[in-house]
Amino acid sequence: MVETGESLSIELAEAPASTLAVAAAQMTPKPAAQCSSCALRHVCMASSLGDADVVRLHDVVRNWRIVRQGQALYRAGDPFQSIYALRSGSFKTVLSHENGREYVSGFFLPGETVGLDGIATDVHTCDAIALEDSAVCVIPFHLLEALCREVRSLQQHVHRLLSAEIVRETGQMMLLGNLSAEQRVASFLLSISDRLRRRGYSSTAFTLRMTREDIGSYLGMTLETVSRTLSRFQQEGLIRVRGKQIELLDQEALDMR
Repeated sequence: MVETGESLSIELAEAPASTLAVAAAQMTPKPAAQCSSCALRHVCMASSLGDADVVRLHDVVRNWRIVRQGQALYRAGDPFQSIYALRSGSFKTVLSHENGREYVSGFFLPGETVGLDGIATDVHTCDAIALEDSAVCVIPFHLLEALCREVRSLQQHVHRLLSAEIVRETGQMMLLGNLSAEQRVASFLLSISDRLRRRGYSSTAFTLRMTREDIGSYLGMTLETVSRTLSRFQQEGLIRVRGKQIELLDQEALDMR
């Protein structure tokens, strides 16, 4: 699903025929994803599987979907049915506090998995919003569980996904509780750099699809503090900033902040 809820139904009912056609095309499942030929196979769910088991995984990864920039893959409170492997694009996850404020809880890049938050309670606990036009492989969780019982290497991969989520959340707590503003921003840039490197992208020159406000929310800082810190890093020759384009000029010095 690209969007869920009554609001979408109302919007579609009032939309002209051309808009309905576009919306229907975006929500229609695409043909089955081909794990064996995917450029991200080395970092995605198929990475630990032999050719025979990759064929079996094809039967689980039923389809893929396009999620346009700013739209939701799922919303907090939606029933949990699937997890989603990013084929392209990027997402942020957003938590809503009872006081009405929203907090960015994570950013997800190609090859990473979104939707694990729903496993514990069978409902999603956050919104997953596309930061750009993105494509995801839809993996029905009940089918994945069944295949995991038969393919040990796939089961181990899912266990690693869950463990990595725990590690990520623990690291986020340490980042927010113990690091200075400069250390938080430096750690964030280096983390994005490392994740892109492992996916075969440039680790020194990349585009930050999220806004400065999103970064601040994720790091527990104001937008102004994020902007000042990036400007300070640029003045010191550690990075070069052109809008959302970031170039890391001295990763070692960033790591020592």
